[in-house]
Amino acid sequence: MSSISKNTRKYLLTAADIEALEGQEITHFLNPNAVRLNKSLGDTVGMSQMGVHMISVEPNHHSTEFHKHQYEEECIYILEGSGELTIEEDKYNVAKGDFVGLPANEVAHSLYNNGNETLVCLVMGQRLKHDIGDYPNQNKRIYRHNGKAEVVEYENITYPKTHTGRKEPSE
Repeated sequence: MSSISKNTRKYLLTAADIEALEGQEITHFLNPNAVRLNKSLGDTVGMSQMGVHMISVEPNHHSTEFHKHQYEEECIYILEGSGELTIEEDKYNVAKGDFVGLPANEVAHSLYNNGNETLVCLVMGQRLKHDIGDYPNQNKRIYRHNGKAEVVEYENITYPKTHTGRKEPSE
């Protein structure tokens, strides 16, 4: 066995390393009941193109606000506990070992801890420079651009007619 370079150790998080990581309590800006303890595993090892987070959600709390990404994909793997997954209008019971894949611009979703123990999940998703997220229950849309964000009410979104330089079919 070759000796281990100290430079490569920074890419490995052992179970003990993860346990020792200090989590950050995050409350979603549109849902005060969406409170989670977030350990950003990807950030810790220097990842910038994909978010990898171990989250813990206490009973009677949501992990986030009901939402859909137009350009980013997201997935959830349940490590411990159980909860109620909402995809569009459908509700599913989820528990340890279940996986949820959420392709870009397909479905709005949320996860709620309806159990009696902490719900622990691995949440992974793309980190594109630009994304648009919809919050249907709030009638809001978020535009993210290079680390900045704007939130608008659906009623204030307009879709102006643009000219692409191509002949329109009706012309």
